[in-house]
Amino acid sequence: MPNNSSESIASHAEPRRSEAGMLASVTRWRRKIGEPIIELCIRLSGILVVVFVFLIFLFLLRDSLSLFRQYPLRRFLFGTAWLPISEPPQFGVVPLLLGSIYVTLGAIVICVPLGVGSAMFIAEVAPKHLKNVLKSLVEILASIPSVVLGFLGIIWLAPVLRNTFHLSTGMCGLTGSLLLAFMALPTIISISEDALISVPRTYREAAFGLGATRWQTLWRIVLPSASSGILAAVMLGIGRVVGETMVVLMVTGNAPVIPRSLLQPLRTLTATIAGEMGETVGGSDHYYALFAVGLVLFAITFTINLVADLFLRRARK
Repeated sequence: MPNNSSESIASHAEPRRSEAGMLASVTRWRRKIGEPIIELCIRLSGILVVVFVFLIFLFLLRDSLSLFRQYPLRRFLFGTAWLPISEPPQFGVVPLLLGSIYVTLGAIVICVPLGVGSAMFIAEVAPKHLKNVLKSLVEILASIPSVVLGFLGIIWLAPVLRNTFHLSTGMCGLTGSLLLAFMALPTIISISEDALISVPRTYREAAFGLGATRWQTLWRIVLPSASSGILAAVMLGIGRVVGETMVVLMVTGNAPVIPRSLLQPLRTLTATIAGEMGETVGGSDHYYALFAVGLVLFAITFTINLVADLFLRRARK
């Protein structure tokens, strides 16, 4: 009987061993074949993204050069009048560029302190249950369509600013700056919070061990350690502001003049492209001038994203 039982156990164990061997061979085959395929797909995806960006640049450059064959590059870059339907037409990009700069700077002044402060509160001060609620609210803010914010600006914010500052119209740069700051807040808060959380816990424990208060630890230890990530968040928020179209098209007044302050109507690069592209004649100088404006906008946003990427790489190190 013992011999028969041992033989039966061995007979049952052999199929299991063979099945285990087959599973191991299949797993090795998947790793040997599947991993190179996945790596190849990832590399192709990265290469395709670079190719697409380069093709967009070439597309904008081609049509921009069509303008510069008829209209001097110097007058385009340093001209102070955007009058595409005058005789002769003038395509000076300075008023549009200054409009974008004014609106962007106004949004930065508002959203950077508020965004970084909110991230500090969520990451370091808020209790866990409140932290989850606030993070959910930030995600909801990021999902609000820009056209909805534009309607709110027209219906509510513009009249409030007009009555507060006694303006002739509430459609001005300040209205655009406030709404763009609201749109950039989710980006700045989310990335800044991740940067603050990634600071090693030992830094905080060492500061507490030396007698530092929570505020001193946050201000002098945690915040400097996360500065690279916070700067990257700010740069990405700026990129979000510069590239926004619908809000500035709806609430800034669309006056292509050199702005003197945020309390007057102005026009940005993106609003010019969106507002005039549908009214131009294909192949005209005005048509190609809008592509040249797009090339300027592409160069600005590319530079901002490149700087933000450099800061993110530094933060990871």
